[in-house]
Amino acid sequence: MRTAIVNLGGIVTGDINAPTAPGDAILLEDGVITAVGSVTPSQIEAADVVVDAAGTIAMPGLIDSHVHITFGDYTPRQKVVGFLESYLHGGVTSSITASEVHVPGRPKDPAGVKALALAARACFLNYRPGGMRVHAGSIILEPGLTEADIAELAAAGLWLAKAGFGAFETPYGYAEPMGWARKHGMVTTMHTGGSSIPGSSGIWAEHVLAANAHVSFHVNGGPVAMPEEGFARLVNESDVAMQICTAGNLRTALKTWKLLDEAGQPERLLIATDTPTGSGIMPLGMLYTISHLASLAGMDPTRAIAAATGNNARTYRLNSGFLQVGKDADVVLIDACAGGACDNALTALSNGDVPAVAAVFTDAVPRFVGRSRNTPAAIRNVRVAQCRLPMDFSGAAH
Repeated sequence: MRTAIVNLGGIVTGDINAPTAPGDAILLEDGVITAVGSVTPSQIEAADVVVDAAGTIAMPGLIDSHVHITFGDYTPRQKVVGFLESYLHGGVTSSITASEVHVPGRPKDPAGVKALALAARACFLNYRPGGMRVHAGSIILEPGLTEADIAELAAAGLWLAKAGFGAFETPYGYAEPMGWARKHGMVTTMHTGGSSIPGSSGIWAEHVLAANAHVSFHVNGGPVAMPEEGFARLVNESDVAMQICTAGNLRTALKTWKLLDEAGQPERLLIATDTPTGSGIMPLGMLYTISHLASLAGMDPTRAIAAATGNNARTYRLNSGFLQVGKDADVVLIDACAGGACDNALTALSNGDVPAVAAVFTDAVPRFVGRSRNTPAAIRNVRVAQCRLPMDFSGAAH
């Protein structure tokens, strides 16, 4: 499928060191981006679908790197069906599992945790709720797992390992299996902060450093933040990616950005939600955290968007997260909300507002155009200007 997006008011790239690009058009074809900035009249004429962006701003689809999925588009923690498709209406085009820890009766023996991770991964290989890409299946590290187990999982295609909910006597026990996971090419993640479910323990900076995790999960608390001195330790004594989540402590989220900015390491900041949890379902959670950083911490909104897109993509080795030729064709059009104080999405974010999501594209396919069911209407009228297919991409169709 070939889709042309024209008449853009701005392009946010997802690259935190070069967050904007010139031009007013993007071309999507066969699942990837084939042009950014300008599109020729002949390319527009040959497109299956042409979307008139009406002056809205394009950004990469948001990547929520901390979603507690189970199987399918259902969360037993909140007893909600369809939450992932709802997140897509909040601009989230990719979700990454934070481990399937909320599966009822979760197994804790080595054979059981292996089976759980492989089954979750298989569930989403060919299932895309609402068009969202879901990276599922993270091995929950438990005592009794061996390096051979980790090697077996890696050979089967599993690439995520999670420390934090196992039955180790102390969090230092995760260091050895985390080392095995790194050795076999997995991205390693570690719960950080106070206990979040019965039976788990608090994990502080010293434990994350000992485990040498790739990602310090919800470093601002999930939902309770770690002791204050730990933030500087993680910034200054490691290269761990520091993930801040909507379902956490806002003050320490802003502190994390300040420390990384002062250290000249903005690429280490990741934005996620840590939902669904006791905090609930948050279809607009990513946008809220972007607006918090832009309005309260003085972060340029284009760079805050990059922390929710390109930074996550680099850390998790994904081909999405950037509006660049050759990257996955996942694009979101945003605007200021009708009735608000601002006239575009970026000034709205700096004002503390959540922007309107006016269109979402994944895999080069428009998933809806005109109106998200989870945000107010946009100021501008984004519309399908040309469609050669027997399909309705309007918001009214959803």
